[in-house]
Amino acid sequence: MVVEIWRKIKQKEIAPIYLLYGTEAFLINETKQLLLNHILDEEEKDFNFSAYDLEETPIDVALEDAETFPFLGERKVVFLHNPIFLTAEKSKEKVDHNLMKFEAYLKEPAPYTVMVLSAPYEKLDERKKITKELKRNAELVEAKKLNEHELKNWVKERAKSIGIEFELNAIDQLLALVGTNMFMIASEVDKLALYAAEQKRVDVHLVEKLVARSLEQNIFTLIEKVVQRRLDEALRIYYDLLKQNEEPIKILALLAGQFRLIYQVKELSRRGYGQQQIAGYLKTHPFRVKLALGQANKFTDEELSHLMVRLAEADYQMKTGGMNKSLLIEILLFQLKK
Repeated sequence: MVVEIWRKIKQKEIAPIYLLYGTEAFLINETKQLLLNHILDEEEKDFNFSAYDLEETPIDVALEDAETFPFLGERKVVFLHNPIFLTAEKSKEKVDHNLMKFEAYLKEPAPYTVMVLSAPYEKLDERKKITKELKRNAELVEAKKLNEHELKNWVKERAKSIGIEFELNAIDQLLALVGTNMFMIASEVDKLALYAAEQKRVDVHLVEKLVARSLEQNIFTLIEKVVQRRLDEALRIYYDLLKQNEEPIKILALLAGQFRLIYQVKELSRRGYGQQQIAGYLKTHPFRVKLALGQANKFTDEELSHLMVRLAEADYQMKTGGMNKSLLIEILLFQLKK
């Protein structure tokens, strides 16, 4: 688990080579920043930190740097971005990498250098010798999308590290409002920590008061109001979005996307798929599936089919017709209530 790697870094248990791989950009960025801050002080960063894009620079150049003694310090940090040779993809750039030299370095890394490879790819090619060697010799950080349980634990740990405690239902409400984007969650946790600096505790009321709702969450809430036949509240949310300069066509696309997810989740659930299986099949976050399942139970199959037709018609009219776009969604919301 990435949190365990972070604990080691904070305790100055630093490995000579790190491989950060996966599609969760926040975890990769956070790990890189943590390493940099715990290995070099501010003055040393100017002299003993370097970064290379391996889609543009041969790895030989980076290895030569890694094997050069640090200047005015005991250690240096070398970041290697986009090691596309670890995947099955063919590089578009004409860069020749001396992978035999890299393999030799992996077996005997420079004792004064910390090398960090940042591979923002969904999959690495496990058949390649260089991938096997790297996984054998490096500290591995898999930056994958966290499930709901892992996200909650991560929020708890982040809050603890800055001296505050979240009530459990406050974490639930935070994720419901913000969604699963870790950059946004981190920003909101840090904001809540500043506000709760005295009492050292965050409850659900503080979350509701301070946390900004994402556009997706506003759409989710709007749909909830429609389901509950509270059209006045649904329209209020819609008018607020327009005041925030959100485009009607974008709002319609998100409405359609959420109803499509509800439709798919309902069908897969009926076939016996569990929450995690549905998330994997639809390539979406399990937390989104959980919320969609809650809404799916409030619609019959006929209602959902009818709604999908109305959304498709509205989309066609918005792109081809002369009707006012914001008015078109108002009419749609009235129709959805029926």
